[in-house]
Amino acid sequence: MALTVSAMFIPVHDPDAALGFYRDALGLEVRADVSSDGFRWVTVGAPGQDVDIVLSQPHGGRSQAEGDALLALVTQGSLQAAIFRTDDLDATFEKVRASGAEVLQEPASQPWGARDCAVRDPSGNLVRIAQA
Repeated sequence: MALTVSAMFIPVHDPDAALGFYRDALGLEVRADVSSDGFRWVTVGAPGQDVDIVLSQPHGGRSQAEGDALLALVTQGSLQAAIFRTDDLDATFEKVRASGAEVLQEPASQPWGARDCAVRDPSGNLVRIAQA
């Protein structure tokens, strides 16, 4: 029996700002852009990789209270969105920094063996990028 990852969800408060980060700064491709009932979700993914990343608004499909609670967690920076891999960490980091993303940690070697950096997306989610 084979099990693979199909999709993951990242809550974002502004889909357009999220696209500026995930598409333009990280280089992910847009696979779908859907609006329904006043909410929008955008599916992106790495070219050549069959994993969808759904950027969705916190209130979509949730009660007002649940959406408010999730939005509060996102905007205060309490959620980790994803860890990406790149074959050129320094170039990727400079592209992300140039996009205006909040830098939490410049590229550095970690005690656990990885060399990575950390930034926040426009919604406040923690994103790490590691050298492949």
